[in-house]
This record gives sequence, C-alpha cells and structure tokens, in this order.
Amino acid sequence: MSLSIVIPVHNEEEQLKITIPKLIHFKKKINDLEIIFVDDLSADNTNKLIKKYIKRKKFIKLIKNKKKGLGSAISCGILRSQKKYVCIFMADMSDDLKDLKRYFSEISNKNLDAVLGSRFIKNSYVKDYPLFKFILNRFFNTFVRILFFSDYNDFTNAFKIYKKKTLLKIFPLVSENFNVFLELPLKIIIRKYKYKIIPINWKNRKKGKSKFKINELGSMYLFTMLYCLSEKILLNKKK
Repeated sequence: MSLSIVIPVHNEEEQLKITIPKLIHFKKKINDLEIIFVDDLSADNTNKLIKKYIKRKKFIKLIKNKKKGLGSAISCGILRSQKKYVCIFMADMSDDLKDLKRYFSEISNKNLDAVLGSRFIKNSYVKDYPLFKFILNRFFNTFVRILFFSDYNDFTNAFKIYKKKTLLKIFPLVSENFNVFLELPLKIIIRKYKYKIIPINWKNRKKGKSKFKINELGSMYLFTMLYCLSEKILLNKKK
C-alpha cells in the first residue's frame, strides 16, 4: 500500500527545520511513501530548505502552487500525488505522526474512502488550544453537524486521510482558503462514501505564526457550507 503526504507551506522556513527530520524518520514506518510540499508563494527560504533535503531524499518533492491560496495548494498537491492514499498534513506539526500511522492502517486494511480524525471525542487529546478559537470552532462544527445530520464533529481540521481515487471524484474543489478543509469531508459525507471517525491528538504550534485568520475566513466558510448544502439537496432530489 502506498501513501502521499501533502503539506502546504507558506513562509515555514523555521518550522520545517523541525518538521522535515521528523517526516524522514516517519518514512521508516511506511516504505512506499512520498512527501509533497506545495509552496504557496513563500517569500522566505522555505524553497531552498526543502530543495536541500530533496537532493538526499528522493521521496521528498516540491511543487509550486499555480495561484496563491490554500485551496489551490491542496488541489495541486492531490493532483500531483502518485500514491493510492493521500493525507493532508500541516507543516506546523500540530497533529501527531502516530495518528497518521493509525490513519494509514485503518484506511488500507478496511477499504475505506476516508478516515476522519476528531480532536473532540473520547480518547482524543488537545493541548494549548486558544480559548476564543476553541469556542468558535465548537460552535461552528456543531452547527454544521446538525445542519447536515452528521455523526462527525471536527470538519474544519485539515488532518485527514483519503483514497486518492475518491478525492478525484469530488473534484473540482471550489474553496480557496482554509475552508477547503470543510469542503473535503462534507463532500465525502454527503456523497455517502465509506469513512470512519477516530480520535486524534492535537497541540498548538511552537514555531512561526498561524496563517489562520478568523476575521477573514467567516464568509469563506459560509460559502463552502452553503455550496455543500445545495449539493446535498440536489443529490437528494435525484433519488
């Protein structure tokens, strides 16, 4: 079984000095692995740092985003991936590589289309989540869960794993920023693909600054939610 890890990066030079060595060590656990960094028009030495590792580690790849925006970066990474399964993983290492190993085991052994991790169910662990962001997160995710009659409660976290063949079926992606991480699981759920929910761990980043801007993203999340809701309604009408 094979796995592509897609990692969008924008001005992550300092963080990648920590992240890349950990990913290289993780390679020992999954032999058929590629790590795809998608550079979202970085202005620092992110590109140069990644290229240094590429010279020695051929399973590390670097591509440039076609246009600025996290949604486009994710689309580019998925389309350029070469393996059977695709995991979206953020460069800040806020998610746990042990959970990534569990993701891969679950999706490959149980023939799933996706494994959706939740930071807010039994046996999950969250450390240093900013209180205001936490409150907004729980309110919004609960609202989405009720609106879509879903058993899932952590739509907006990036860290999930998918079968690439399934991802291509839900293309094109319409979200341009962090709202792409809402679009992906919603499309999986409303189109009734086979998925499993498992608890995962999360800790706040230690290096660099988060690119997530709550005040700039509200309308984008609303757009994605309404877009997916309209798709759900249309699918129900066709039955």
